[in-house]
Amino acid sequence: MNLKDLSENRYSVRAYLPQVVEREKIDYILNCARLAPSACNFQPWQFYVITDQSVKLKIHEAYDREWFKTAPLCIVVCKDSASSWKRTATDKKDFGDVDAAIAAEHICLAAAEIGLGTCWVCNFKPDVLAEALNLDANIEPIAIFPLGYIDEEKSRVPEKKRKTLSDITRWI
Repeated sequence: MNLKDLSENRYSVRAYLPQVVEREKIDYILNCARLAPSACNFQPWQFYVITDQSVKLKIHEAYDREWFKTAPLCIVVCKDSASSWKRTATDKKDFGDVDAAIAAEHICLAAAEIGLGTCWVCNFKPDVLAEALNLDANIEPIAIFPLGYIDEEKSRVPEKKRKTLSDITRWI
């Protein structure tokens, strides 16, 4: 499947089967994220794969939605601010968030490519999540990705609503 088709067909999945996701598939997804570009190639991300039930329960406290609890695992993408590139010449902008977001989107697309579902979750309690994962002060959670096989009976494929190219593009 080409990237455009993959992008058109991927959606935020909110219903998962209890089926275990094979380690090879998780490794494939993580390798796709690992290959993402980053500012000055600093790669300031860390990926936490959560399969332990006790840790999952703590993460559910950070994002308490019933559908979220149906995923057999989740991947938390974090930024390491100690290793992210900062624009030094002007405003000192930290590009770690941008870099982690690029890697995170690779997770979404890789999962869809191999027939798994996920959903980008950013509306979580960062302090609760950081405590659940025992994160160092320089490690910041950016997004959580529940991951699993899609429960087709319960899953609702939403209509894709996107702005037109003319709405978002400026040719100069």
